[in-house]
Amino acid sequence: QVQLVESGGGLVQPGGSLRLSCAASGSIFSLMVMGWYRQTPGKQRELVATITRDGTTNYADSVKGTFTISRDKAKNTVYLQMNSLQPDDTAVYYCYAKYLLKDYWGQGTQVTVSS
Repeated sequence: QVQLVESGGGLVQPGGSLRLSCAASGSIFSLMVMGWYRQTPGKQRELVATITRDGTTNYADSVKGTFTISRDKAKNTVYLQMNSLQPDDTAVYYCYAKYLLKDYWGQGTQVTVSS
C-alpha cells in the first residue's frame, strides 16, 4: 500500500509564497509517478503538476513560471513551491501518486490566498 501525507497549506496574501510537501510511505518512492491536483467547490479536480521517476515535469498552463514541482528521494517527499500566489489559486491541493498502475491520493491541504 501507499500512503501520502500532505502539509504546508495555509492562508497567504496575494503575491506571497507557500511550499507544499507530500511524504510517501515505504521505500518504493523511486518507482512512483507523483504530482499535485487542486479542486474548488463546484469544479472538477484539475492537474497542477506532475513529476516522473526520471525527473520529467509537467505543469498546467496557468501555473507555468510560478509553481515548481520537485522531489527528494532520500526523504520520499515531493514538493510544490508556489510563488506569486493569487486568489484564483485558492483550492484544496491533493497529492497524487501512481504505483504499479494504481492511483493514490492524499487527504488534501487547504490553500487560501486572500488579503
